[in-house]
Amino acid sequence: MNPITINHDKTETICALATPHGSSAIAIIRISGPKSIEVCEKIFKAKNKKIKLSKVNSHTIHFGNILKDLIVLDEVLVSVFRAPNSYTGEDSIEISCHGSAYIQQKIIELLIKNGLRLAKPGEFTLRAFLNGKFDLSQAEAVADLIASHSKTSHELALNQMRGGFSNKIKQLRQQLVNFASLIELELDFSEEDVEFADRKELKNLLTNLKIEISALLDSFKLGNVLKKGIPVAIVGQPNVGKSTLLNAILNEERAIVSEIPGTTRDAIEDTIIIKGVSFRFIDTAGLNDSTDKIEKIGIERTYEKIDQAKIILYVFDVSKTNYEEIKITLQEFKDHIDQLPEGLSQDKKFILIANKTDLLVEAPKGFRSMVEMECIFVSAKRKENINLIVESLSKYVESENITDATIVSNTRHYEALSKSLEAIESIEKGFSEGLPSDLIAIDIKTALHHLGEITGEITTNEILDNIFSKFCVGK
Repeated sequence: MNPITINHDKTETICALATPHGSSAIAIIRISGPKSIEVCEKIFKAKNKKIKLSKVNSHTIHFGNILKDLIVLDEVLVSVFRAPNSYTGEDSIEISCHGSAYIQQKIIELLIKNGLRLAKPGEFTLRAFLNGKFDLSQAEAVADLIASHSKTSHELALNQMRGGFSNKIKQLRQQLVNFASLIELELDFSEEDVEFADRKELKNLLTNLKIEISALLDSFKLGNVLKKGIPVAIVGQPNVGKSTLLNAILNEERAIVSEIPGTTRDAIEDTIIIKGVSFRFIDTAGLNDSTDKIEKIGIERTYEKIDQAKIILYVFDVSKTNYEEIKITLQEFKDHIDQLPEGLSQDKKFILIANKTDLLVEAPKGFRSMVEMECIFVSAKRKENINLIVESLSKYVESENITDATIVSNTRHYEALSKSLEAIESIEKGFSEGLPSDLIAIDIKTALHHLGEITGEITTNEILDNIFSKFCVGK
């Protein structure tokens, strides 16, 4: 890995609380740096008097007391990890103490008094990256793993942390490096007008790289929503049971339900996990031609949520609505969505929800046409057929490939891949226009640069500060 320009004093030893603040059964205080074992030995007395931390093996745990001026602060377990076989690659200690906020504070004060300093956000993981324990994309996955709230977001982060994504990037970059070396060799012999690189093979390589990178870019649409939760907008005319439906899906009274049209003035959001996938449900204001100023703002926000949604549940009162009305409404939606920018207009799924079946006395007009479309007949009030909506949402996810080891879910990675693709397209254009090798070499270096930014082979203080400042202290 190339040297990093960020300032990092390897002589400093850092400490921080690694568990959430507040009272708990236990708390863990983390220490990393050259003085970890030396300082802990000063304040720790093992129950077994023969044990000295400076003499023990790595990956061992020891029971004893933390002492301040010979007074016992707490009974603790001290875990010892010697460099380079630790999370950070440095000598490290983890003190497992009782979870009293007072005890946590006093132990940290004692460590600082003995020459340690408080860690900055993400500094433990930053040190792990700088010490070559993993690359930058894997380091970012640590934060994603901590923040994961569903099975799929957990699997995406875990796979990235284990190197699934970075290995793919390294393969792509190595192909470009091989490509670049041949072009550079030609530049060294430019006066002899020698071609070391087979142009046909190079063009095939560029085509393959474009396909691979394009596939990664396409996966971001799915990866991003799986990471944050798939947005599902519940829309429809006023008083058709949207809020009742939301409450039925969530199985709790989350939204206010009233027979008065326009009760929902703003979007209400809540999340549910379905088969390990997070869905963010958004109950929106009813769509109508209201003149009420507040309600009109709510309707504008409804369209904003429609624009952002991946799935749209269009709810209608089946006892009052016929197929022709639904057809007109869906066309209006389609016209609106077609006018959106490309990133928002693609891949939206519509599911018709024919609500209030409890009020039906006979099959509604256009029933057969409704069935031919994806239409689920429910009674939100009686919670009938709600399971069919859940099953439909689950099938939507199953139809997507979420087991792909190279799904992109990080915006920074997406931007770097986009720039590398642009550079590769410039290389192709250069070949087709017969540009000299030195100009083509510039675009190759640009593509290599952007791919290297993903794994941290090429980076800056600004990038590192931006990434690790978002971590929690102690990680």
